[in-house]
Amino acid sequence: MPRPRSLTTDQLASAALAVTDRAGLAGLSMRTVAGELGMSTMGLYRYVADRDELERLVVDHVFDTVATGPPPADLPWEDRVTDVVVRVRDAFAAHPAVVALTLVHRHQSPGVLRWGETLLAVLTDAGFADRQRLVAVRALFSYLVGALQLEHLGPLAGPGTEALAHLPPNEFPYTADNARLARSLGPDEEFTEGLRLLLRGMIEP
Repeated sequence: MPRPRSLTTDQLASAALAVTDRAGLAGLSMRTVAGELGMSTMGLYRYVADRDELERLVVDHVFDTVATGPPPADLPWEDRVTDVVVRVRDAFAAHPAVVALTLVHRHQSPGVLRWGETLLAVLTDAGFADRQRLVAVRALFSYLVGALQLEHLGPLAGPGTEALAHLPPNEFPYTADNARLARSLGPDEEFTEGLRLLLRGMIEP
């Protein structure tokens, strides 16, 4: 199989992301990415060491589309945090399989680090510091990753919600009622309202 004379990091990342979008994380490998690029697997080793490096390229590629500048300074701190968090949700909307990789590579990905720095700056400006800021940023990151995975792997519009809505009301009255209500809640509302509840629970510094 002919090999391109040279490949850029962007080309490698784009190919790895295309494979991930199409086949999920289980389909991401040196072989599949090499096939996407029209080259041999051994040829790909000239550019990346292993699958782990491919994963980092994918995470960086998606995070490169996330704006990292500060949100408007005249907004309330809750709205500024929401702005920063929603940027990531928007970027990952078309790449749900990549969400799990952010947990594995968050310490090495420049894109994750830049986004985290922006979020920490907003929290610091709002008066969060030390332990309070640490807990706040971890809680926000946990919510973001968890909400994205739920949205794509267990959406409220899925068959699971429908099954819960038809549980025997004498045994599961709250669960059945909750599921019936969930059918009318869209993913955008679910995300923003959940984030609002989390922010409301944070003690304003």
